[in-house]
Amino acid sequence: MRPPQSSYQYVFTVFTPTYNRAHTLHRVCESLKAQTFRDFEWLIVDDGSTDKTNELVKRWQEEVGFPIHYIYQENRGKHIAFMRGVQCAKGELFLNLDSDDACLPEALERFKYHWDSIPADQRAKFSAVTCLCRYQTGELVGSRFPFDPTDSDSLEIQYRFKVRGEKWGFHRTDVLKQFPFPEGIKRTYIPESLIWNKVARRYKTRFVNEALRIYWTAEPSMVHHQHPRKHAVGGRIENLTALNEEISWFRYAPEQFLRSAANYSRFSFHTGSSVLTQLGSLDNALARGLWIMVLPLGFFLYLRDMLRRKSGWL
Repeated sequence: MRPPQSSYQYVFTVFTPTYNRAHTLHRVCESLKAQTFRDFEWLIVDDGSTDKTNELVKRWQEEVGFPIHYIYQENRGKHIAFMRGVQCAKGELFLNLDSDDACLPEALERFKYHWDSIPADQRAKFSAVTCLCRYQTGELVGSRFPFDPTDSDSLEIQYRFKVRGEKWGFHRTDVLKQFPFPEGIKRTYIPESLIWNKVARRYKTRFVNEALRIYWTAEPSMVHHQHPRKHAVGGRIENLTALNEEISWFRYAPEQFLRSAANYSRFSFHTGSSVLTQLGSLDNALARGLWIMVLPLGFFLYLRDMLRRKSGWL
């Protein structure tokens, strides 16, 4: 249970951002109804749905045995919904569960177990517990963590240990409040990894080789089926951040940073950033050197995107 001095009402806030997913949202609801650990709220931020999601949620609020808090906002983007969720959360631990996925009945119980297993005198250094995911077919998504548990951070996991594939976990709500998404950017995709990697520079995560989330792939990704230009702002920020703030990991994954450099220029061209502007935004010699090496490739990728757009590719 929570310590007596805690200002939070619940151990967990299970947060679901949604946009026109009334046909899949039931997976989350059924998963939460089946949870063996009951000290949680379900917080839904609806990013402008037009498919009667509100009526569905209103019915659930009267039927289920746990609190559901529903917030509707005009369509502004998932990252805006996420920030609003963090600000409104009444749970100490903030767990994002997407509107088209599900989780095992013991998911919250196991997360609480793993969090409590971190020694009390070390817990302030941690912000999260992250687990594995399985497809709805039962197959493991991506690769496992190198140890069980692995006390590390998302940067080391990505660059040094090269763990791949979708993972799932919670963060402390108070930590997330320290790392907001960029303000003023709306209706575009801002990668969540931008925040996770900033958190990683100050806090540890306990990674466990236990699959607790069911990752559905039947629903096509809206982001992956849109033209790259639509999400160029987020793509530019993501790759620029990697080059400026994560370049110390270059020796572990040089190919990833070369890819980031190419995509940085690619998405920069989509946003109208000139070559001089691109160069001026890079704050270290290694990043600038990588960018110069792959600038022709980045420009080629940009031209390919534009040709595909003209041919009707989305």
